[in-house]
Amino acid sequence: MSDLGYGQRLMATRRETLGLLGTGTALLGLAARPAFADSNPDEVLTEAGVLRDPDIPAAGNKDGDISIVEYFDYNCPYCRKLAPELAQVVFDDGKIRMIFKDWPILGPVSVYASKMALATKYQDKFAETHEALMSTSSRLTESRIRELLANAKIDVDRAVKDAGTHESEINAILKRNNAQATAFGFNGTPAFIIGKFRVPGALTMAQFEQAIGDARKAAAARKK
Repeated sequence: MSDLGYGQRLMATRRETLGLLGTGTALLGLAARPAFADSNPDEVLTEAGVLRDPDIPAAGNKDGDISIVEYFDYNCPYCRKLAPELAQVVFDDGKIRMIFKDWPILGPVSVYASKMALATKYQDKFAETHEALMSTSSRLTESRIRELLANAKIDVDRAVKDAGTHESEINAILKRNNAQATAFGFNGTPAFIIGKFRVPGALTMAQFEQAIGDARKAAAARKK
């Protein structure tokens, strides 16, 4: 798992007292309030803010019964290695709503990649951009990012323009993502929320399937 490397102090929250579900998945206990604030983890970690941020495009089945949220960095080799297996799990299941949350913690190029990716949502190309940036085996540079986007038939000039035009909105998304990941206690990428369970690290396909099954069972139990 790729580490932050910034010596960030992780916020202490009520999650530390919650029990475990299966192996390595901790119940979130998300607050019902839709508001969030960087200074208060219990407001940062709302169900609406974490699972249904309207500014982040959803992949997979947008009406799925379970959401998976991935906090990732485009320069994280573990994120890239995991990407094909995660895509296969989402495809095979057919009922997963997938949310990719940019968490660029590995330097300025990672930030640039995230901003360009989020800018392409304004031309409905976020999914294509995400796949292009995750599929490369080389370390990203700004010029390499633009090359990969161009190869994926994305309008790079428009993406650059949109990144500037929508700079405040994109920065706000990255700020929210960082606040959430920090409040969850994640210390590197990749990290996941599966349903309402916290998974701070990469999983195998079998482990993803088990965690998804556990999340569905928990959701069904809450409805009884």
